[in-house]
Amino acid sequence: MIVPKHEIVSEEEKIALIQRYGPLDLFPKILESDPMVERLGAKPGDLIRIYRDEGIYYRYVVRERHFQEG
Repeated sequence: MIVPKHEIVSEEEKIALIQRYGPLDLFPKILESDPMVERLGAKPGDLIRIYRDEGIYYRYVVRERHFQEG
């Protein structure tokens, strides 16, 4: 299986996405320990864009503890 392209969203675009879709906590989450998050050098609070055949998806990078809380 080929891993889809992942990239960190710029702060400006992150603000625009929050204004459009709501707070980051409403975005689907991805753990900071995810191999692609580590490869990108992303940190908790970053927003990741994932390009798939079906479209573009976003994930909010969180620590494991935050993910388990909700």
